Amino acid sequence: MDTTSIVALLIVAAIVALVVFRVVFWPRLRRLRILARPFPEQWLATLEQVLPFYKRMDKSEQESLKQQIQLFIADKSFVGCAGQEIDDEIRLTIAAQACLLTLNRPGEHYQELRSVLIYPSTFVAVRDVRDELGLVSTSRSHLLGESWDQGKVVLAWDHVIQGVRNLEDGHNVVLHEFAHQLDSESGSTNGAPVLLARGAYKSWAEVFHREYEELRHDAALNVPSLLDKYGATNPAEFFAVATETFFERPRAMASHHPELYQKLAEFYGLQPANWHHLNL
Repeated sequence: MDTTSIVALLIVAAIVALVVFRVVFWPRLRRLRILARPFPEQWLATLEQVLPFYKRMDKSEQESLKQQIQLFIADKSFVGCAGQEIDDEIRLTIAAQACLLTLNRPGEHYQELRSVLIYPSTFVAVRDVRDELGLVSTSRSHLLGESWDQGKVVLAWDHVIQGVRNLEDGHNVVLHEFAHQLDSESGSTNGAPVLLARGAYKSWAEVFHREYEELRHDAALNVPSLLDKYGATNPAEFFAVATETFFERPRAMASHHPELYQKLAEFYGLQPANWHHLNL
C-alpha cells in the first residue's frame, strides 16, 4: 500500500472517529457538563415562585426537575418577537412548566423542539384556508399560544404570566401548548400521545372518548364544566385542556373525573393532587 493510500485511510478513519464521537459520546459529555453546573440561586427563587407547590414535591422530583430545566434551557432557543426581550426569568418560567410535564416520563422529550418564540401579548397568525369548494382565503387568528410541528412553540408572555399568577384556575397556556408537543411525539397531534404500554391504548381511548363526548355535550348545552369548553374543539385540544386541569385543579379532577385523572396520572407518572391544598 503506497503512502497516498495510507493517508487516505487515516483521513477516513479520523472522519469516522469524529462522527462516532459527535453522535455517540458528545451528547452524553455535553449533558454531564451542563448538569455539573450548580443550579443558580436566582433560578431557584424564580422556580419556587412559578411553581408554588415545588417545596411540597419529593426531593427526588425537585432534583430531577432542576436538571431537566437546565438541559431544556441549554438546548432550546428562546426568541423574542415584536420587541419582546428575553431574560432568565422568561426562560425559567417557561422551562419550569414545560419540564413539569416530562418530570417522571421516561425517555427524551421535546427532541424536535428547537425554538420557543415569545410575543409580548396576543399575536396574530395568518393562514391560507381552503373551503369545501377548493377556494383559498386568508384567515387571521388572535392567539395566546400555538404549538407547531416545525420545531416551534409560540407563546404570549402576558398570558404566560397570567397562568403563573393563578395555578388553580385550570388555564395555563404553557402547559397547554407543551401538552400538544407531547401529543405530537406519536407522529400526529390527535389526543393519543405515546403511552408506555401498548395495551394501554384501548382503555385510554375509552376514557378519553367518553370524557370528550361529555364535554362536547356540556358545551353544546352551555352546561358548567370543570374542563374548559375549548377542549370540545377536537380530541387534541381535549388532551391539552385536560392536562391544564390535571396540573392546576387535580383534586377537583380526581373528584369529578376520577378515571380521566387516573389516566393522566399514569401518563405523566405524577400525582399533583398531593402537591395542592384546597382547590376543589
